[in-house]
Amino acid sequence: MPARIIQTNDTQFDKVAIDPVTLDIIENALRNARVEMDATLVRTAMSPGIREQGDAFPLIADHEGRMIVGQFGSFIGGFLRGYDGTVEEGDMFFLSDPYSVEGAISHSNDWLVLLPVFKDGRLLAYTAMFGHQSDIGGMVPGSMPIHATNIFQEGVRIPPVKIYRGGEYNEDLVRLVLHQSRTPQWCAADLNALIASCRVAARRVEEMADRFGIDNYTSATEELLARNHRAMKTLLSQAVSEEKVSFQDYLCDDGMGFGPYRLKCTMWREGQTVILDFDGTDPQSIASINFYMNENMFKMFFGIYMIMVFDPQIMFNDGFYDLIEVRIPEGSLLKPKFPAALSGRTHALGRIFDILGGLLGQKTPEFLNAAGFSSSPHLFYAGTDQKGDWFQLFQIGFGGIPGRPMGDGPDGHSLWPGFTNVPNEFLERYFPLVIERYETVADSGGAGLNRGGNGIIMSYRFLEPGVIALHDDRWFVPPWGVNGGKPGARARKILEKPDGSQIILGNKVEDVKVEAHDVLHFVTWGGGGWGDPLDREPGLVAKEVVQGLVSVEGARAYGVVIGKDGGVDAAATTVLRDAMRSERGAIEVFDFGPDIETLRANCEAETGLPAPVQPRWADYQVAAE
Repeated sequence: MPARIIQTNDTQFDKVAIDPVTLDIIENALRNARVEMDATLVRTAMSPGIREQGDAFPLIADHEGRMIVGQFGSFIGGFLRGYDGTVEEGDMFFLSDPYSVEGAISHSNDWLVLLPVFKDGRLLAYTAMFGHQSDIGGMVPGSMPIHATNIFQEGVRIPPVKIYRGGEYNEDLVRLVLHQSRTPQWCAADLNALIASCRVAARRVEEMADRFGIDNYTSATEELLARNHRAMKTLLSQAVSEEKVSFQDYLCDDGMGFGPYRLKCTMWREGQTVILDFDGTDPQSIASINFYMNENMFKMFFGIYMIMVFDPQIMFNDGFYDLIEVRIPEGSLLKPKFPAALSGRTHALGRIFDILGGLLGQKTPEFLNAAGFSSSPHLFYAGTDQKGDWFQLFQIGFGGIPGRPMGDGPDGHSLWPGFTNVPNEFLERYFPLVIERYETVADSGGAGLNRGGNGIIMSYRFLEPGVIALHDDRWFVPPWGVNGGKPGARARKILEKPDGSQIILGNKVEDVKVEAHDVLHFVTWGGGGWGDPLDREPGLVAKEVVQGLVSVEGARAYGVVIGKDGGVDAAATTVLRDAMRSERGAIEVFDFGPDIETLRANCEAETGLPAPVQPRWADYQVAAE
């Protein structure tokens, strides 16, 4: 039974004309309220994942639950359809179960707080914030077990419940939930930060309604949605044709020896409606790499990508959703059936952006991005120090953003624009480790007219025994280049022992025991290159050799010869470039590198790891059961 909204005032909001100045003021006030939500969060939270890295996402929606400002699109429709209860003034909701809100949050580590905003007895808006909790119980520290085969192994699952009912705080509920965590102090502080952020935004919405009048405020939000609809309608008609285009990419493995997993999407337009069909995507995994993708979330991803590539001045919100139809097969990697494990979904979530780039760029390759740092690699390190105190680190790594039409991809950056790195000083102050290296990896970005961003190497010297876990991808299938650009380098992880011996680790492993003074070399992958590398300015390549971004040998991928003086050998460069042009074939739009079977054949020699085994789906599912 869907949620029942209880209002003491049934008066409908009147639609009034809004002048452009008032609309602009309300629009920017809402944008600022979203920024204030983020600022409140990072000043109140304790966990490094939220406080230092910003792994949290705000939302301000209208009275119908449509996102006006935010990032992941509105999940309120799914909440209202799935919550069997009332929504009343003074209530605040708390949840973490992806299956309870149609995948609007994608794993149980994301705690979501939702605040319905009432004014004069009427529901005026919703504010919400969700953030990644460092630990919610379950099989392993960090609550993201690679080998989980169902969601019950991944920690506490919170269905939609009232953390405040009529303004009264449910302290027993919070105590029960925090009791499941290995880091209850962090979770308590982070939960309070989520609540505070929602209250700040609600206060700002109420102030706008007081200043401009309720009907003016609601009419302005309606116009912001309508304006987005008009802009996206024009954009989609220009950028998406009625002819079908398809694109596919891969997740390397599932951490249990199987892979790669194919993600495939076909796109076309029928009249004004764009269809995005994921038929051809592989079935769900028995491991935790499944991504229960909410259709509205994907619509928002699609809209953000369209806006940022074609018209960054458009304010993205939920206004265009009726122009998009998303089809995801049940039981696939992107819509697994309950109770499939979901904690490792970050790789598929990130790969969706590569899929979007490949789809939208085929008809307009001048706007095409290469494949880049489309994931959020995780490091977990936990144990008990010499004082008997428990320590637990969860950190998100950064890598190479793809080469783009407008320039090089940034080196060592996050997939999510709002994320920041955890300062090394913070890590060394609060955890028993030393960061010995933190630098870009030369040549890891794919060569191109516009170079792919380099990955990074972080070398952690552990000072206490403990266990580590790694979540990463792109170690088997490289990130592709476009328009003549070359693929980026793949990820790798190496554990170095005090005697100098080295162990090559998989990119999805857990419960790896480490001793004091072991060093983990955590190497992330680079972005693919954009455009013909032989057209890159030789002087720029030489400059990057000096900067350590490209090696002397790596410069030859651009047809550039570096002389003994460190400058460009112009004559040798001309000869090399002429030879390279004559030897290569026609430039393809996409350079995926070797095919899958070639990658399998060369995997152990190139990576030091055995190749993943392609699942035979019938046997694979039986093994899961």
